[in-house]
Amino acid sequence: QVQVVESGGGLVQSGGSLNLSCSASGNIFSSNTLSWHRQAPGQQRESVALITDFGRREYADSVKGRFIISRNNAKKMVFLQMTNLKFEDTAVYYCNVRPPWSATGFWGQGTQVTVSS
Repeated sequence: QVQVVESGGGLVQSGGSLNLSCSASGNIFSSNTLSWHRQAPGQQRESVALITDFGRREYADSVKGRFIISRNNAKKMVFLQMTNLKFEDTAVYYCNVRPPWSATGFWGQGTQVTVSS
């Protein structure tokens, strides 16, 4: 059983910063794709950032230059550094851990990020 747990969300003023963390259980961490997604009220879940097992990173256009995704395989964790936060970044942020053998990966329960304008 794979478990994924996010943490680090909270309330921050516009222009502020937050750091999200995601930890995963199970011996699946090194050779998989890790990603962050978010879902705002009334909207579909969208991809925010992705990092492959080789360290290749991809970002949504809306967060480029403001968010940084990183991973620590030894600690089985993935991080999302968010700076210059905007009101429109308000959402529940989800972590996804996708081993090569899984089409959908494993999701956490999400952590709420609220940016006040």
